[in-house]
Amino acid sequence: MGKEAAVTHNGADSAGRKIYEIGRTRSGLRFGYTTGSCAAAAAKAAAQMLFSGEEIRQVRLMTPKGVELYLDVEDISRGPGSVRCGVRKYSGDDPDVTDGLLVCAEVESAGQSAGEENGIRIIGGAGVGRVTRPGLEQAAGEAAVNKVPRRMIREAVREVCEKYGYTGSVHVTLSIPGGEETAKKTFNPRLGIQGGLSILGTTGIVEPMSEKALTDTIYLEMKVLRENGHRYCCVTPGNYGSDFIKNEMGMDLSLAVKCSNYIGETIQDASLLGMKGILLIGHVGKLIKLAAGVMNTHSRQADCRMEVLAAHGAMAGADRGTVTRIMGCINTTEAIGILKEKKLLEPVMETVMERIDGVLRRRSGEGLSIEAVMFSTEEGVLGKTKGADALLEQIRREDPEARCETVKDTV
Repeated sequence: MGKEAAVTHNGADSAGRKIYEIGRTRSGLRFGYTTGSCAAAAAKAAAQMLFSGEEIRQVRLMTPKGVELYLDVEDISRGPGSVRCGVRKYSGDDPDVTDGLLVCAEVESAGQSAGEENGIRIIGGAGVGRVTRPGLEQAAGEAAVNKVPRRMIREAVREVCEKYGYTGSVHVTLSIPGGEETAKKTFNPRLGIQGGLSILGTTGIVEPMSEKALTDTIYLEMKVLRENGHRYCCVTPGNYGSDFIKNEMGMDLSLAVKCSNYIGETIQDASLLGMKGILLIGHVGKLIKLAAGVMNTHSRQADCRMEVLAAHGAMAGADRGTVTRIMGCINTTEAIGILKEKKLLEPVMETVMERIDGVLRRRSGEGLSIEAVMFSTEEGVLGKTKGADALLEQIRREDPEARCETVKDTV
């Protein structure tokens, strides 16, 4: 996509919404545009209608990516000295819960307000989240509108003001109908953003299936913990781990970061942020892969679960038939059942955790203490690295509501 690229109308989806073709990835997935682009376009359209007195149904916006967008304007309303309108979010082929939401901007001429001469004030309205904790781009108490969207909004509105010779101040109030409810499905509550969604975007364009967007969110979640005074935390790949931390360990999930499949990147981020220690807690189906040095545990990257269990089973004395049975298993539950049947589960988990310990220490380097706890739904804790209990107690000291107990061995 270059500076000559533009959005063009390309039919409608199953819900009857217009589809705008921005461009596609090499694999054919469609790009979209961000909430930041929607907010800037809505603000520009509202400003133009306010100062021209005319009504417009499409607005042009140049994104930081260099892609020129022509976006439909919806839900137009006028008030005394103000115009409000919206632009509908389009996420392309990215699985984004904000897709289809209306991002609205109300632009109000504020005259020569004190301290705001020729200024543009951005206000967060209904459905736009508010920052409650330090560590994010905006200070606590501010609307969750990131710096690039803020700049896009100011530049778009200033362009219109200059065109029509307006030299006073402008208030831009952003809102997202349905934003508060939708935000519950995002990372916002964990990041300390309450009451709605964030206005985001650094390029103005949504890149579909972006792994970077997810790893950036993981980094940000840990950064918020760090800037709120926490040097130690738990890390878990997903919901199984979160449930275990809460129900079996009695810990507050506010001190747990979900890393999805990106264990290697999370370790690197912890080091960059100056964390002192992270305790990795996860289901055997994910963490067993660490014993083979696999740091991205998604199945499309590697699936060495049975190979690891079979190899360590052989090291513990499993015969050829048992190894063959393990290699034929389709999930770790079945394989662990075989090891338990053969009374090999404990020695296998001992050598597996030793190998995981070495892999994690090589990846983390000096300065970051890293330990691991591996569990299964059926057996509970399967194994721990040697320093796991000590690190857990350190984390508990940062969580006054946690029960003072170590993770119980259940193997």
